[in-house]
Amino acid sequence: MVTRNIVMVVSYDGTTYSGFQSQPSGNTIQDVIEAAIKTLTGEQLRIIGSGRTDAGVHARGQVFNFHTESRIPAERWALAINTRLPDDIVVLEAWEAPETFHARHSAKRKTYRYTIDRSKFPDVFGRHYAFHHPTRLDVAAMREAFSHLVGEHDFTTFTSIQSTQPSHVRTIFETRIVEEGHLLHLFVTGSGFLYNMVRIIAGTLMWVGEGKISPDDIPSMLAAKDRTRSGPTAMAHGLVLWSVEYPPEECRLAAPAADGLNG
Repeated sequence: MVTRNIVMVVSYDGTTYSGFQSQPSGNTIQDVIEAAIKTLTGEQLRIIGSGRTDAGVHARGQVFNFHTESRIPAERWALAINTRLPDDIVVLEAWEAPETFHARHSAKRKTYRYTIDRSKFPDVFGRHYAFHHPTRLDVAAMREAFSHLVGEHDFTTFTSIQSTQPSHVRTIFETRIVEEGHLLHLFVTGSGFLYNMVRIIAGTLMWVGEGKISPDDIPSMLAAKDRTRSGPTAMAHGLVLWSVEYPPEECRLAAPAADGLNG
């Protein structure tokens, strides 16, 4: 039987889930999606995510792929699977990819967003999507500190001590901070990210904003390769996997623009 490599872009509210990647305790995004595919096609298969997100972390544009013997047309997959998913998980797009496409290995750029709510009182409706920080933050200092992370660095200082990666060298292509009323959005785009890396960066930037450390401390933090030198790991609920980008010729059989990936 001929198999096809199907790619999907999925958004989800991670509030009640134990992360994206399947684990023995269950209750993950991956578990729910695989169960929906089994209901739809009868196949017991494993999906391949572009990366894991931790418990409580959300995604606007997570990407995954899987190999299936189903003949469902690619353009019908999103609608078909969404009828079998809970309201807090939505597939936005689906297409057929070359056999060699791999959601994690083929990814070239990933963007995360961390949101801070600076209002006096927390927003009851947005509390699952922004970290409440009611005291003043020096945004200019935070921007300066953020810029020091651009480039290729060893990010051991900004990685959980539980990281099992053989190398902590990653490349950050872009950092930016967007102010939206009381909300402060921290965007970071890189070649890849380590365990808790974005949340530790966010926690460290809040230290900068509070005046506890200077933006000029960031280079020496990086050079130290010591987790104890950086700030706290920010709470998970403020983090969103914003987008994952691939070369169009690698991720699609046909060659239309990859609109669903570049957000």
